[in-house]
Amino acid sequence: MASPNGGEDFESSLLSFEKLDRASPDLWPEQLPGVSEFAASFKNPITNSPPKWMAELESEDIEMLKELGSLTTANLMEKVKGLQNLAYQLGLEE
Repeated sequence: MASPNGGEDFESSLLSFEKLDRASPDLWPEQLPGVSEFAASFKNPITNSPPKWMAELESEDIEMLKELGSLTTANLMEKVKGLQNLAYQLGLEE
């Protein structure tokens, strides 16, 4: 039967104190293009200027986002269904 400290000895034998240099793009390539820039944009969340994607929005767009954000899941699904039906009707008219 294993001793009570056997698990700790095993875990400590698995530890590695090797220092890895993650600065090399050859050893650590970017997994998905653009992820580094996206992650860097969130390092300083307190800024005075709006995000780039929000700069092009008009006040009507922002109001629509607020309205959609306040809907429950069921209400949002109804809204999407209504938009799908509207798109279908427009397709029939063309």
